[in-house]
Amino acid sequence: MSEIPAKATESEDPSDGARAEAAGGFAVAGATGGAMSDAMTEPRGDARTEPTNTPWGGAPSGPSGDARPRAAGTPTGTDTGTGAGTDSGAGADTGTGTDLGADMDRATAVPPGEPHVASHGASHVEPYGEPPGEPLGDTMWQSSPPGSIYDYIKVASFSIGADGLVDQWSLRAEQLFGISAERALGMDPIEAFFEPDQRERGQRKMAEILDGREWTGVVPFRVPTTGDGEPGEEGLAEVYVMPTTTEDGERAAVCIVVDVRTLRSIETDLAASQAIFGQSPFGFLLIDTDLRVRRANKQFASVFGGNVESHRGRTVHDYLPRSEAERVAATLRRVLETGDSITDMHVTGFIPGSDERRHWSVNLYRVHSGSGRPIGIAWLGTDITSRRAAAREAAAARRNLALLNEAGARIGNSLDLETTARELLDVVVPGFCDLATVDLYQGLLAGDETPRALADGSAELRRVAFASAVSDAPFIGGPAPVAVGAVHHYAFNSPCADALRTARPQQVPAEDGGLIQSTLAVPMVAHDTVVGLAQFSRTKGSEPFGDRDRALAVELAARAAVCIDNARLYRREHERALILQRSLLPPGDPEASGLDIACRYLPGNAATEVGGDWFDVIELPGHRTALVVGDVMGRGLRAAVAMGELRTAVRTLALLDLEPAEVLSALDEIARGLGTPGGVQQATRAARQPRDADLSEVYLATCVYAVYDSVTRRCTFANAGHLPPVLVEPGESALMLDVPPGMPLGVGGEPFEEVEVELPEGALLALYTDGLVESRDHPLDEGLQAFVGALTDPSRPLEDVCDHVLNTLDTHHGEDDIALLMARVQGLPADSVGDWTLPREPRSVGRAREYARTQLTAWDLEPLVDTTELLVSELVTNALRYGEGEIRLRLLLDRTLVCEVWDAGLVQPRRRRARDTDEGGRGLQLVGLLSAAWGSRRTPAGKTVWFELPLPDGGTPLTDPAEALLSLF
Repeated sequence: MSEIPAKATESEDPSDGARAEAAGGFAVAGATGGAMSDAMTEPRGDARTEPTNTPWGGAPSGPSGDARPRAAGTPTGTDTGTGAGTDSGAGADTGTGTDLGADMDRATAVPPGEPHVASHGASHVEPYGEPPGEPLGDTMWQSSPPGSIYDYIKVASFSIGADGLVDQWSLRAEQLFGISAERALGMDPIEAFFEPDQRERGQRKMAEILDGREWTGVVPFRVPTTGDGEPGEEGLAEVYVMPTTTEDGERAAVCIVVDVRTLRSIETDLAASQAIFGQSPFGFLLIDTDLRVRRANKQFASVFGGNVESHRGRTVHDYLPRSEAERVAATLRRVLETGDSITDMHVTGFIPGSDERRHWSVNLYRVHSGSGRPIGIAWLGTDITSRRAAAREAAAARRNLALLNEAGARIGNSLDLETTARELLDVVVPGFCDLATVDLYQGLLAGDETPRALADGSAELRRVAFASAVSDAPFIGGPAPVAVGAVHHYAFNSPCADALRTARPQQVPAEDGGLIQSTLAVPMVAHDTVVGLAQFSRTKGSEPFGDRDRALAVELAARAAVCIDNARLYRREHERALILQRSLLPPGDPEASGLDIACRYLPGNAATEVGGDWFDVIELPGHRTALVVGDVMGRGLRAAVAMGELRTAVRTLALLDLEPAEVLSALDEIARGLGTPGGVQQATRAARQPRDADLSEVYLATCVYAVYDSVTRRCTFANAGHLPPVLVEPGESALMLDVPPGMPLGVGGEPFEEVEVELPEGALLALYTDGLVESRDHPLDEGLQAFVGALTDPSRPLEDVCDHVLNTLDTHHGEDDIALLMARVQGLPADSVGDWTLPREPRSVGRAREYARTQLTAWDLEPLVDTTELLVSELVTNALRYGEGEIRLRLLLDRTLVCEVWDAGLVQPRRRRARDTDEGGRGLQLVGLLSAAWGSRRTPAGKTVWFELPLPDGGTPLTDPAEALLSLF
């Protein structure tokens, strides 16, 4: 280890001055060890701590003008010993120097009564608290209680015999060097503690010491190697060696050792603690165990007045109100008893000369002596009055932001006007106000774009929402309350009318003796249009509305107004789309030949846009009926318009009397052309070109198309991606028909298949859309099973069956439109059908007239005989002249009379206008004049030409054949 040089002086014999100097050195050391002493706030500057060029750390043994003689001759450690000048109590005990001197005497082990140099030198150590020169008395032998200087510094002693070996080793030496007495006794201190390059010089010094010379200095040392081979620790010690003699009169020495690094650490801590305590910008108190102020810093004194010393001995009751002081005192006692620190305890009080309430944040922790004994409490206080005010402002801002955030999350979740208004009141009551109302213009609620008298604020309003956190009577002592749903208006000169006119919030004055203290009338403005008025009121006892509250109320009302206006616009669009959709559905209860029809259509709720569900019942020639149910994918006006186009196309294709698969194929082409400006042909060309599809212009739909023949009771189905029809036969459970689903309309590229099913008399057929059997809470499979299970009694009236299905299934979810079409099979009776086959010869015309006359007479339809004979003669004649194969004549009686003429020819008849000179060409014109409807259709074996006549009791007048014939010329 590197050596630390210091001055060293030698004296041939111990002298009183040397011993006094030694005793003074111990007094200084004792004073320095007082960790909290005012007397030792500055580092020592004597020669023992200032290294010089001397190769081995020594100090002169005589007077040198440094601090040691002063410490020996004056009560340098008085404050430390008595505790009068200390705040922490670390040096509050007396007798420190006396105990040290007694310990020195005990360390020399000189027999009683024998004069000894060490005892003679110790007599010059002045006890703390005693004036210099007075007898020490019994204080020489007082024991040092806990809290003495030795709790802070490390002091040890050992003695060296005449042979230069250790012959006594104290317990403190064991603690300082970490070597037990058994190991230390007989050890050469030079060989044990010094580095090899310092041992020669150490041996010379040892020889000089044993010759009777005193020596003091700072010495580096190393603890001997331990038993496990680990090198010992290095250290720095201040050593005071005092020569002595043994019982045999041989020269020996007593060594006092002080850990220099501990002393320097204490000096640094003292300087740091004094700087922190004196220069701290916070109020700092040291409170003793009696809860009295022992020391206050300048910052605390500057706040509460007086100087630092004037606060000594005071209690918290001298600074705080009684209730607050009791609380703080209880906290101090708890900290003193438990040792648990208190952080950020808020204390409220007043400062002298001011009525302003101040707030402090106080941290408390218990202070201990070096031995761990509690000696008081440290108080660190910070004025947080401005911080509390800023915190209140920040809390108000956070509360407002939280309110706005809640408003954004809760207002506008519904597209219903009244619900949106109630959502606003749910947000503001009671978090912002105690009472609140919302009034909306009656004209806007009714759908008017510009309500009358809107500009002057006197138009009629309807109270749509009210909320109160205090009572049901909102304005005690004021005007009569307006009931929710009532229509009213404000006087022209009232603050509310002024708010509506100017679109600015107004303060409504409170009524004397009423419950309300402050009211804000805030117009609800959306897109520069006032849609209503919101009133926010606070009752007495609450804080009146301020500027910040006014701004917040305007923001809340504006957000709600936008949501209300959106809900109003949506309601208008929804109603228009609903009107459009309903106008495209069959009016009333549709009728069909051979079928009992019942239908239901349920639109989605107000929060759901109109869908594209539709159904239709189309009468076809020959007492046949087309049943159609479809669903356009999407919602809103776009879906409703697409549905209308597809429904019109279905009816047009049905009138062409095409097969179901052909109808769906044509519909698929039409659906593909809906989103293309050029129509079907442009869509077909675009489909052949690779490009990115614009999904916003893609129209997709599902549809099931069925044609029922009431004569044969056979039904032909074709399906384009729709849900399968459900059939319930008498006495059987419901089942879903296995109809190939095919691709949805608008996809294209795939043909559609047909399935023909014979329906027994009394069977129940159900067509429906997915809204009936599918919702967010019920998957499709579960809904289908529930629908099939609901069709348990098909014999009930068909209207009751529809109601039972809707009540059984989950039809109130409002997520999608619901279309349900149900038909009960009632085939034409056999006696209502006349069917004959005629050979291909001229006589068949007369025979056909005879068959018709006979059948009509049997049906009691004599008024139709002449017209029917004439028209049958024309159709059979055309079949003979232009058709092929044998001829078939069929008469069908239901709600009308239908006559059909079948042949194997594929050429369709075409009506033309005959010229005046033409002898023929007027047959089909005659058919058109005398019949209610006529037409032709292809059949698998040829074609069928038909006409229809109303029954005599049907209310439709019959055309006179003679007049019809004359009208042709």
